[in-house]
Parts: sequence; structure tokens; C-alpha cells
Amino acid sequence: MLDGMRIHFLGATRTTTGSMFLLEVNQRRVLLECGLFQGRRDESMERNRRFPFDPRQVDAVVLSHAHIDHCGNLPNLCCQGFSGSIYCTFATRDLASVMLEDSAHVQRADAQYVSKQRAKRGLAPVEPLYSVTDAEKAVRQFVALNYDRPIALTDGVTVTFRDAGHILGSAQVVLDIRENGRAFRYLFSGDVGRGQDDILRDPVPIEDVDFLQIESTYGARDHAARAHAQEAMGELVRQTLEQSGKVIIPAFSVGRTQQIVYEFHQLADAGRLPRVPMFVDSPLSVNATEIYRLHPECFNAATYQYLREKANPFGMENLTYIRELAHSQKLNDLKEPAIIISASGMCEAGRIRHHLKNHIGDSRNLILFIGYCAEHTLGAQILAGKDPVNIFGEPHRVRARVAAFDTLSGHADRTELRRYLGAVGGELRRISVVHGEESQSLAFAETVRQLRPRAEVVVPTYQQVVEF
Repeated sequence: MLDGMRIHFLGATRTTTGSMFLLEVNQRRVLLECGLFQGRRDESMERNRRFPFDPRQVDAVVLSHAHIDHCGNLPNLCCQGFSGSIYCTFATRDLASVMLEDSAHVQRADAQYVSKQRAKRGLAPVEPLYSVTDAEKAVRQFVALNYDRPIALTDGVTVTFRDAGHILGSAQVVLDIRENGRAFRYLFSGDVGRGQDDILRDPVPIEDVDFLQIESTYGARDHAARAHAQEAMGELVRQTLEQSGKVIIPAFSVGRTQQIVYEFHQLADAGRLPRVPMFVDSPLSVNATEIYRLHPECFNAATYQYLREKANPFGMENLTYIRELAHSQKLNDLKEPAIIISASGMCEAGRIRHHLKNHIGDSRNLILFIGYCAEHTLGAQILAGKDPVNIFGEPHRVRARVAAFDTLSGHADRTELRRYLGAVGGELRRISVVHGEESQSLAFAETVRQLRPRAEVVVPTYQQVVEF
């Protein structure tokens, strides 16, 4: 019998991908997150296919939000025997349903590519991690809850979702636990929003916390000042368009796509951006944007009022949302200046790779990054100045201008994480720092020690087990 609660740190440990944490308490097992690990192909395939626990022995899953590095391996978990409920907010359920279907298509395409490469070496083909049908079945196990509505997960464990302000439906996970005659509160921050977001509400302060598990994506650095950076970004886009160039924006389908569309809408209304053709070229982005419009309860007061009284904040006359591949392919023949927003944000999959292939070699064009790119991804290579870069296995010279602005990031930076931590109430006996590259996590851990000197601060390693 366990003496106390244990957490197995099985992903997003000294990295930002594959978020997954197994909680053992009162002879029950609760899984926080079940994200896809994304990185080097062989390592990713191995880690995503094989769970370091028996999925059949998991009693419940809790999901903070719908990004693939947090929910993307749920279909595989269910295929391998997990039959319990997956708890999340309503908006997270709706977003995850379209994201997991899209992920299944990516898994199939990836398996086909790998199988072709293996066939050249006389090796057997590989199967996709999961299918569209598997994704649909997993979504049937979702149980959606409103914010601030506690529900019992298992014996002695109650979960409450509080707004995290990161993406639509994102939540901080509050676990109120009773075991072995004691009661305590465990807070998993999920991914923390920045506050003062154009669209979403601010993260909600949590009270009476004993143990905290906090993300650290930008734990060692601050984002650029918003007003100055947004002005600079608008000017750079305007200059590109005026010289008959195209602006290619790799963007995550959920969060960043809606944010950049909203930003360009405001710039155009203010007369600071020419009304050239703008395209959101990603079926997932189109579906996700429709879901955004269905969940105004997640919007801040200003955006909610804009939606009700003025216009759709995610729509303009010169903006076209593209689902069909044939329409996407026609963009290759486009001669006039244009803005093309396409997934994925790290350039690892999706239609963005085709747009990069066709436009990265023209010095008139701009490749504009507005989100985080993990190590070893194509996006990270472009940002690091690698030239040429391999796209679809072939080298391409990087002649287009490359720029990055992190002001649209949905992740709190160092100062904003400090503010978030300062607002957490309670004794905070232990703080675990996760979801950051090692340098970011270790640096933020030092910041945490200064802010909370009485707390034990740990930066877990992969598969480390911590007892509470």
C-alpha cells in the first residue's frame, strides 16, 4: 500500500512536448494529460506507441486543454484499454474532437511516408498510431464540465477547472484530495495564459494550494513589449505587401490562428494594413475558428461585446477560410500580394510545408513566426538561420525574410509567470516545474525558489516519481 500520493512525471519534463503525468492516490490512478511527444522521429514513435503504465489500470483522465501536445495520444490510450472518462471543459471537448481527427490524418500520412522509406530498405511497413475511427471513439469518452463546477473523479479526489487564459477552454486543474486521514489541494497550472489577452479572460487566481505543478515554457525570458512589437509586426507585413511579396505565417490552428486574424482585423480597421487577400489555409483552423464562435463564454468582456454588437472578430471581407485541398493548391498560382496563414506552427506537418516550399526561395516574401517552435522542428531550423532547409526531403534555399514575434504567444513569460505564482494562495509546500526546455525550467526553478523560499522546488526528469 502506498504511504502517500505519488506522481509519475511521464512527459513535458525538461521539454515542452508529450505532456503526461500519472497520479496514484487511494489505490486509484488518475492521468493528467495524454499528449503526443514530438521530436526526432524514432524517439517520438517509440514513446507515443508504448505507455510506461498499463492503460487498462487508469481510472480517469483529466485534460487541461486541447493542444495536441496535451491531448494527442488519447486515442492510442483508449485503443490500448483505457475505458474510463476523460474530463475537460466544454470548449476543450469541442476543440479536441476536431484536433484529434486532424491528428489521425497526420498519423496516417506520416506512416505512409515512413513505410515508403522502409520499403526501400526491404523493411516492413508501419501502422499509424491511430485512425480517425479511433479518434472518434476516444471523444465519446469525454465528459465536459463548466468552469468552477467540482466533480468527484475517484475515491477522495475532486477536480475543479478554473480558467487558465491560454486558449479557448483552457483550464487550471484543481485537485482536492483526501487520503490517509489528510486533506490537501494539488494545483496543476496547465499552460498559463499571459493575461490581458485580446480575446480570452485572464487566468483565475487559485487559493489554498498545498502543492503546485507549474509550466515554464518561457520561464527564463520575457516577451517583447506588446504595443511596440505589434506595431513593428504590422509595419513589416505592410512593407512586404507593398513590394508585391507574400506573407507566409505558420500558425497553430487553435489559438494563434484566431489571434493573428483578430490582430490583422484591428490593423485593417485602423487603416494600418492594406486589404489584400488573406487566407487561412487549414481545415483544422477553419473548424477551430467556428468552435471559437460557439464559445463566447470564454471571451473577455471587450471581445464578447464586439461579437454581440459589431462584427465577427474572426471574419473580414478580404479573408477566405480554405478547407479543400484543390483551393489550397490554387494559392501556388497567386501572383498578387497576399497573406497566407497555415498550420502547423512548427512547420512539422500540414499545408504550411507546401507554402514554404513554394515561397521560401523568394526574397520579396516574409516568413512570419508568431508562436513557439520546439527544438529540432523545421520551424526551429528556419528561425536558427539554417540554409538550406529540407522540406519534403529536398533542400531549399532560404531567401525570404524570416521574422518572429512572440507577443501573440499564449504562454506567460517569466514576468507573467512570476505574477501568476504570486497570486497563488496557500502554503505551497512543494512546487514542480514542468513543460519547458531544460534551460527554461531550471532557470524558472531558481526564480520560484526566490519567490517561495519555504517551498521545496523540483524540476522532474523523465519518469521520475515524486511522493506527496
